[in-house]
Formats: sequence, structure tokens, C-alpha cells
Amino acid sequence: MRKFLYAIVIGIVLVAGILLALRLYAEELTAVALVPTEEFTAPDPMPALAYQDPALWFSHPKLDQAEDPARWQPLDRPPEVVEGEVAPETAPTSPPIVAAPPSRYAVFFIHPTSYLDRANWNAPLDHAESQTRARLMVRGMASPFNAATEIWAPRYRQATFGAFLTDEPEAQQALDAAYRDIEQAFATFTASIAPDMPIVLSGHSQGAYHITRLLAEHVKGTPLAERVAMAYPIGWPIALEHDLPAFGMPACATQDQTGCIVSWASFAEPADPGQFLHRYATTPGFDGQLRGADPILCVNPLTGIAGGAAPMANNYGTLVPDDALTTGELVAGAVPATCDPASGLLMIGAPPDLGQYVLPGNNYHVYDIPLFWRNLQTDIGRRMSAWQTNRS
Repeated sequence: MRKFLYAIVIGIVLVAGILLALRLYAEELTAVALVPTEEFTAPDPMPALAYQDPALWFSHPKLDQAEDPARWQPLDRPPEVVEGEVAPETAPTSPPIVAAPPSRYAVFFIHPTSYLDRANWNAPLDHAESQTRARLMVRGMASPFNAATEIWAPRYRQATFGAFLTDEPEAQQALDAAYRDIEQAFATFTASIAPDMPIVLSGHSQGAYHITRLLAEHVKGTPLAERVAMAYPIGWPIALEHDLPAFGMPACATQDQTGCIVSWASFAEPADPGQFLHRYATTPGFDGQLRGADPILCVNPLTGIAGGAAPMANNYGTLVPDDALTTGELVAGAVPATCDPASGLLMIGAPPDLGQYVLPGNNYHVYDIPLFWRNLQTDIGRRMSAWQTNRS
């Protein structure tokens, strides 16, 4: 019995030690588990016409819309009514109705990192688990744009998750290799849509990073800039001074402004963004200078305006997923949103229960778009109606 009790005590101490190590050295231990140790080997270039094949797209005009993950629609959860209870004045309101007719536009959406393996710096396209996960991500994050005439979401040889946990040169090489796929897909996209079709660029996390490079390298200063009606690089920190000028588009200052950028990075309170802000501060912006304390671009998703605060009554619907992440429903009034003026982080109040993928420090990065699903859908509808009105 005494030996048994000793074993229990030792087990408790070991578990406590592991939990303490995870708390104190989470980033280091995660890096050990997820950063590849092999030398970087560049993937072979895609065949010249590869992206003309609809099979290389998660969403594509030639795919059956019933099977297109970006065309998915969640259900609205009916409000809970307690007998005899009077609805509070802060009850969520319905999104404003856009009177203008639907406009024609095409969305180019890039999914976030879904490859978590350390076997390769870039995901093979036949890696079934990451492709299934990416399809779910398109379903949850590209679906706010499902009123678009066309949605294009490419498959690409994304950089592995571990590339974001190290400063080794292989990490940037992996991102560059992924971006070459995106460039090729984007060229196919722009050559395939109607020449007068307005364009919306959107992505999350790694996908948002690639969107910012497209803006800087293929949109700014080109004829294409006149057709890019909106950009939504969400969940990738954009420095106001060191990044934003490179894109040729300002942050959105009004709700119906077009030709502007909407972006945010979500944290619940109490927030501990130290690791996030350290990595942000010590990486160079598009001007080649370290970002340092340069505030992050924050367009409040509840108002559509850079900066400021909005109550949870302005939240028209948070997408709450089921445990399998295969479906979900919209819950109005779930979280507020405040752009912190010092850091630019988006603060969402007390931590909402959305699932198991909250990152250390109350970082709600994985849920950046689901948190404000209905508001984002309303935002793009309002801005594209304004785009159409301004050009009619």
C-alpha cells in the first residue's frame, strides 16, 4: 500500500511538473514538437497550367455549389426566452438591410495553416489530414463571403505550422515556396474571371500573409488595383507604419468605404499577448524595418471602422462550432469588440466557449472570423453595394 501511495505521489508530482513546464515553456516545447529538423528542400514547381484544373481548388465556379465548402450557411440559433422575462435593452439587433441589389464580384480566399506535421517544411497536396482540415477551414472562414458571384479558394503547398515558431531561414523559405503556388493560382484567377469583375481578396493567418504579399507585389501600382474592391487579410498582424503603406490601400475608416483593408487579431481578457507581440516586434515589416512597438491595424469587425469599441449588442452572430468542427450555428450578442489603442489588438471581453483551440494567453486567433461571422457577411455586402452604387 505504501509503495502504491508513493507511486501516486510521484505521478502527481510528474504531472504537475509537466503542466508547469508547459505553462512556462509552452512556445519552446511546441517548437520542439512541430518545427522540422531536416534541411529545407524546395518543392518542385507546379506545372504551368496546373491551376486550370478545378481539382486544385477547394472552391471554384466549376465545382458543384452543394459540395463547395465556401457556399455553406450556418443556422441561426433562436434566442433563449425565459417565461416572464423582459428582453434587455442591450439585446442584439438585426443586421442592417442593404437596399441596393446584389453586386457582381469574385472572391479570392486563401485558407490558414492546416498542416501540423514536422516531416516537411511544406505540405504535400496529397496529405489527407491537412487537406480535410483545410476544407473545414474554408467552410468556416470563407462562407461569410458566400453571396459572391464567384469564390476561388486554392489548394497550395502551405508552410507547416512549425515555420511560424522559429527564426531559422528555412521558415521563410517555406513561406516563399507556398507563396509561389499562391502567385500561380492568383494568375489563373485573374485571367479566368470577367475583365470587369470586381475582386475581393481575403485570407486568414498564413492565408492573410499571402494576401498582403499579393497586395504589395501584384496589386499596388498596377491596373488590377482599380478592380480590387476590398481586402480582408484577417488574423495576420499588419503594422500601421511598417506594413500598411506597401499595400496601396488604407485601413477602412467608414462602414461603406471600399478599396480599403479590414483586419484584426482577437484576444480575450485577461489577455497575455507577450509572446505574440514579442515575435511581431522582432520581425521586419514590408519596409524592411523591425516593427517594434508600431501598433497593429485593427478595424473593429462590429463597426467596420478602424479603432474604437462596440458592445456585444452589435454582434449579429458568432459561429459556434460543434465538437467535430463540421457544422455550427450563429449566436447573436456573444462577444463585444474593442481595438486596444496601444497595441492594436482586438479585445473581446471574457473568454467565450468556442472549443478547444484557444491559444496560450487567451489568444482567439483560430476563431478570428467565426467570432464575427455575421458581421463580416454584412460588412462585405454593404461595401460591395457601395462599390456598385459608386460606379453606376
